Amino acid sequence: MRDIIKMILVLAILSTFSGGLLAAIRTGTKDKIENQQLQFVKGPAIRSILEGASNDPIADRFKLKDGDIERSFFVGAFDGKANCIALESYGKGYGGDVGVMVGINIDENKLIGAGVTTHAETPGMGARAKEDPAFVSQFKGVDVKDAYKVTTDGGKIDAISGATITSRAVCAAVTDVASIYSRLKPQISDKIKEFNK
Repeated sequence: MRDIIKMILVLAILSTFSGGLLAAIRTGTKDKIENQQLQFVKGPAIRSILEGASNDPIADRFKLKDGDIERSFFVGAFDGKANCIALESYGKGYGGDVGVMVGINIDENKLIGAGVTTHAETPGMGARAKEDPAFVSQFKGVDVKDAYKVTTDGGKIDAISGATITSRAVCAAVTDVASIYSRLKPQISDKIKEFNK
């Protein structure tokens, strides 16, 4: 009986130590992991959307609380004035969530671009949403209040041939970004004013 109690006590101590060590490692590497994701996963879409910005949109970012979620906004400055933001959201695709970064001109309330950041879609089919510039270019210049749907659902976005589910996922993510933007516009405007000081 004593051996069992000793074994349980040793196991509990080792488990506590291991859990604490893992938590410390996670905390210590959290910022590095976030920076790596920004540079190599989300960065290409951000740079593409905010191409021509006079600042570094990845470095110039801020976070806002949206209910329980903290969202990252990437700021783009054109002609010496910060007036564009990029924000990521997700839509449900065929193989899982499709991450989409969407840029918005806050002066005009219009989309300036969109780009797929992450996906698990079928190579050669749904994966083309990330590779096909003609597909995402359909969102450029569209008002944030417009409906984003594929043509088969009564919208104006031409779906990728053979990848309607992925196309719907991208539209859903863009719709979500427009909704978040509309809901948080006063706070976004306040943050942008700070960049323009």
